[in-house]
Formats: sequence, C-alpha cells, structure tokens
Amino acid sequence: MASSFDSQPVDSNKLLTPTGSALGAVVQGVDASAPVAAETILALKQGLLDHHILIFQGQDLAEDQFKAFATYFGNVFNPPPDVPVLASKEGGATPEIVLVANIEGGYTGNGELTPHSDHHWAPLPSAGSFLYALEVPAKGGDTTFYNMHLAYTTLDAATRQRIDGLQLITYNPFLQSKDGQRPTYRSTPKPLISPVFPHPLVRTHPNSGKKILYLDASTEVEVVGLPASEGEALIAELRAHIDSERFRYTHRWKVGDIVYWDNQAVLHARTAFDPSSRRVLKRISLAGSRPF
Repeated sequence: MASSFDSQPVDSNKLLTPTGSALGAVVQGVDASAPVAAETILALKQGLLDHHILIFQGQDLAEDQFKAFATYFGNVFNPPPDVPVLASKEGGATPEIVLVANIEGGYTGNGELTPHSDHHWAPLPSAGSFLYALEVPAKGGDTTFYNMHLAYTTLDAATRQRIDGLQLITYNPFLQSKDGQRPTYRSTPKPLISPVFPHPLVRTHPNSGKKILYLDASTEVEVVGLPASEGEALIAELRAHIDSERFRYTHRWKVGDIVYWDNQAVLHARTAFDPSSRRVLKRISLAGSRPF
C-alpha cells in the first residue's frame, strides 16, 4: 500500500497531446522557468520515449532557467577536444548553450539543413537537444523531424536482416571543406585527419529498447567491411526509404516554443529562410552514451 508521501502518477492524456503525425506531442501545463514536480518529469521522460519529440509552447526563460530545465533530463553534452561540433572553439571548448541564429555570434545561417542527427560522428553522440525560439521569421526556417524507429520497422524483412549488425562510420562534417560539393559516401579511401567512431547502422535505444535506423540523409558515411560499390548502393537505398512524408512531423516555430527531441531516435532538418529575417534560437544538447 502506497504511503501518503508517494508521488502520484501524472495522467499522460492530460499532459501530452500527440501531433497526429509520425512523431511528436505537445506538452500542456508545464512552465519550464519554474521547478517541475518529480512525477511530471518522469511522465515527460516516458513521453519522449513514446513520441520522440516534446513541444512546449509559450515559454519565457532566462538562460539559467533554460539550463536548469534541460538538466532535469541529463547532463550537458561535452565533446572530446579533438572532435569538433557546432560552435566548437579553439582547443575544443563548446558553449553549454549554443546560439542557433543568423545574427552575429550565431551558427547555421539561413540556408537549408538536410536531415541529420547531431554529433553522430562523436564517440558518445548526444542523447537529445532542447531548442528554444526567441525570434522566428514570418516564413521558412521550419524544422522537420523524422521517426527513425518507424523508418526501421517499415523496411522489408530481408533488408532488416541484411543491415542488422553492420557498422557505419559517419565522417565529421566540421572537418571537411566548406567549398564545393560534399560527398555523401566515402567510396575512395582518404587519409584520416581525425579519429573515427563506427556505430551500429541499426542501434538499440538505451532506454526504450526500440530499434533505430541510425543514418543521416546526406552526411558522408562508409559501411565498415563492405566493398565501396555495395556499401554506397545500400546507403542510397536506405536514404531513399527515409525520404518519405510518413516518417515526418514539421514544426513551424512560434516565439516561446521549446522543442526537446530524442537525438538517438530522430533526424531533424531545416528549410531555408530569407536572410533579411532574423531567426534566433538557443540550443542545449544532452550527453549520450556509446551506441549499441
């Protein structure tokens, strides 16, 4: 028999409203600027496992409040000094809160960003990220999320059997030339200029146990142990499969939105927007574990 001091579970039907798309739920009644009850945090953690992204609307936070809220769900991601990521400084230092903006001091500009998972090339990729909108353009700059568990489970049985157990190297895009076209598959060996960290092409989610197709849409990759032509053809086939509306939810940002996504289970992409419009968001990424 539970004591009067035990937390009572939160009714997830009142807390979360699914988007009606392949993933995502809108969170009701949570003020991220204030302390959040334990039972609500637990319900949100379960909600992330169920829906892959959580959407908090109408938020108004200072940076310290933003960090306090995000760290209910884990420690801040801190990459190794020799593995650069977005906003890495000389020596490898990375800010805890990254300015994702097309203003001075910001990162990612105003162009299109293809579907990807953050820090895929790191030894311990981030577990998730929070993105908080302060200014948004009237048109464009939308973020589309892809349900990569659904992408895996909808593959035919023969393909699932073929790819289970394969290892994939994702090459660091921050160590590639910014000029010219970037390759999407490493079909010709090149001297390594940084460490590489093979991860499963099909990873198991460390909390839910779900199988995830762990592959970006256009980042340069290489399947370990396969001839170049076979590996390139396989990746092209899988990427064509990913490119489907049935796996997507597109978020059209409003000021005060916070989106928390499971970086272990989804890809995210961004549409381009007018460079004369301001788009100012702040991102906190959470530490992850070695994929398995």
